[in-house]
Amino acid sequence: MSEPVGLPQWTDPDCPVARTVDLVGDRWSMLIIRDAMDGARTFTDFQKRTGIARNMLADRLRRLAAYGLIEQVDAPPAKRKHYELTPAGEELFPVILALRSWGERHAFAGGEKHSTLVDDGGERVTAPVPVGSDGAPLTSRNTRVAVV
Repeated sequence: MSEPVGLPQWTDPDCPVARTVDLVGDRWSMLIIRDAMDGARTFTDFQKRTGIARNMLADRLRRLAAYGLIEQVDAPPAKRKHYELTPAGEELFPVILALRSWGERHAFAGGEKHSTLVDDGGERVTAPVPVGSDGAPLTSRNTRVAVV
């Protein structure tokens, strides 16, 4: 993937985690992606939901579009174009889900009110636990990074 003009070089070119954080690791980008997954489509939608300054929002939308995570599409007649996640942007759903699940467990005091993700049947959605080929849960203690 060639880097769009005006964006920083990769922090750690060989690491997928570092590259991903370079692409979407700032607060505003993740909130824009979260809100796009939750139905935000217009510049105004994103601005109202996040409270981000207009110039910062414009910058983040440009960056997300440059990296192919969000795109502008034609809206109904007499309306401005709106934004939609690309397939690559949609693939960030498990990342958002993992952040949400971690936040529900660790970012709120016991009994503190917070939003919850539910499926179409109204059941709470939680992030799956990764498992190895033997079905055992994977953690940082039983995995390692290998150069492939």
